[in-house]
Amino acid sequence: MFYDEAKINVRSGDGGDGMISFRQEKFVRLGGPDGGDGGRGGDVIFVATHHLNSLINFQHNRHYRAGNGVHGTVQKMTGAKGEALRLEAPVGTIIRNAATGDVLADLTEAGQEVVILSGGRGGRGNIHFANSRQQAPRVAERGEPGEELWLTLELKLIADVGIVGVPNAGKSTLLSVVSAARPKIGDYPFTTLQPNLGVVALDDYQSMVLADIPGLIEGASAGVGLGHDFLRHVERTRVLIHLLDGMAVDPLEDWAMINEELALYNPELAAKPQLVVLNKIDLPDVKELEPLVRESITAAGHPFTSISAVTGEGVRLMLYEVKRMLDAAPRARRQPTRRSSSARRLMSAPSPSIARTAAFGACGARRSSVSSP
Repeated sequence: MFYDEAKINVRSGDGGDGMISFRQEKFVRLGGPDGGDGGRGGDVIFVATHHLNSLINFQHNRHYRAGNGVHGTVQKMTGAKGEALRLEAPVGTIIRNAATGDVLADLTEAGQEVVILSGGRGGRGNIHFANSRQQAPRVAERGEPGEELWLTLELKLIADVGIVGVPNAGKSTLLSVVSAARPKIGDYPFTTLQPNLGVVALDDYQSMVLADIPGLIEGASAGVGLGHDFLRHVERTRVLIHLLDGMAVDPLEDWAMINEELALYNPELAAKPQLVVLNKIDLPDVKELEPLVRESITAAGHPFTSISAVTGEGVRLMLYEVKRMLDAAPRARRQPTRRSSSARRLMSAPSPSIARTAAFGACGARRSSVSSP
């Protein structure tokens, strides 16, 4: 099963408490406060990687926690920072606030790192509260608590070209012919139940990535036939290969239906550059039908070509035309991000509350004195 959605809960680490401590050593009178600061809590960081191709890792564990900061110690020593939580996600993952739907991050490049939640700040030790009037402060700050957030993860495959069409049009066969991908192929509809990617190598060390989108049917824009699960992967492509089944009852009607579903799901999909390809041209009936289909498609203003994915006829010329259209197409825009207030650290946030704790309490143990011989 292909997992392209997940919902998880993440929490950044709490900041460590400040220390209440006093320096008291042999031959040192009135050493004064020496309580250190607490360490900062760990951040929640997402890292984009090409080593993953689905969100299956987030299906088994839905709760993730970063490390807490260590409390401050004596001798003005600051506590260690909490261990950051680094979560790897496949390239193409969109991270949203589950409550508001705001896009927090769009992972579009391998190695990209995004801090979703910042760890809590560590509390200050009692050394910061000493002054001329209060030379032995028994006051320190507690660490700031970490942030918690429910996230929804959505994977949209990143490919240069998307192959769309009705079920059993030959999309998987075409992908297996032009690339090293080996998708499942069968002589029945809905053989492909998940998108497949393949890298097509052209001359002069040029290449492009093709995505085989499972077959679309009427009503896909409303979710019929897992339409939403499939259509989202077309959004990131820059060029579409609209593959027509030459043996269909009416290929032109299928073409119009798919275009309508694309427009209903997202008007930008219908505006993408589209190469209409009639498949199975090696069959006599399809070859006889080809002039009529060509005339109708070109009259609508779309480029057209015919191929046979099985024999390879016309496939190379089709790839060159797709590459030409790809070079002329604008670069895909990155998903706009909007950090919600709960997913960012406000620099103007008030200081953590001051914890007034006894000097000999558990929070800040006083250093034992060394008696004279």
